[in-house]
Amino acid sequence: MSLWGRITGWIVLLFGLGYFLLPLLGLTEFSLKARRGVYSFDAYAKIIGDPEFQATFAYSITMALVTIVFGVLLVVPTAYWVRLKMPWARPYVEFITLLPLVIPAIVIVFGYIRLYNTSSFLPLTGSIMGTNLLLAFGYTTLALPYMYRAVDTGMRTIDVATLTEASQSLGAGWVTILGRVILPNVVPAVLSGAFLTFAIVIGEFTLAALLNRPAFGPYLARIGANKPYEPFALSVIAFGITWACMGLIQLANRFSKHTKAAQ
Repeated sequence: MSLWGRITGWIVLLFGLGYFLLPLLGLTEFSLKARRGVYSFDAYAKIIGDPEFQATFAYSITMALVTIVFGVLLVVPTAYWVRLKMPWARPYVEFITLLPLVIPAIVIVFGYIRLYNTSSFLPLTGSIMGTNLLLAFGYTTLALPYMYRAVDTGMRTIDVATLTEASQSLGAGWVTILGRVILPNVVPAVLSGAFLTFAIVIGEFTLAALLNRPAFGPYLARIGANKPYEPFALSVIAFGITWACMGLIQLANRFSKHTKAAQ
């Protein structure tokens, strides 16, 4: 690469970093000004000590874990079966998993309310458990494009057919093959999809708000309308959670590479 090309690359990199980091630094700096004249973590202390924050954050974490379980149970067998027995269906499955990217969440949630209201044949919105189940299904749908692609990419790195034939020759059934042979080999890919799912659930607003569930996203919106400094502190916390998930994805991918190199 020529000297001019390197200089141009550094200029573009520095511009991108500045465009990304300067607003974040301004946001963080303002969140520390809750006490006049000095920097302090008063806004963070108020947020973390708020019982509503604790309740909504715990609820969203619980829903994220439930969503991850639903996603793994749905995506891993599907990706495995498509790769092993139905390669012709791959374009159709990929198209279906991409639909949540083009169908707004508000359309999904209004469809849920219309189909599962108290006057329907399956009145899930009539109980807390049913509404929580609808919310988990909605989160699973929103995370489907990311979870499926992560798992499908992991499936490409292993010889699914050989592993299946070897397991069947030893007398293993389909559940054993999926749970004890295929899943352990795609754990890094599953973790990548899981962390992306976690980040999506923590920040999601539309589904939780319209289903009237005490999630973190609606709480963030309410705080933003009524408090001066706490919303900025909460935004920094949410941003940190998201980037922590991204870092864990990188660690999972690096662990996967080291494991394969050791083998």
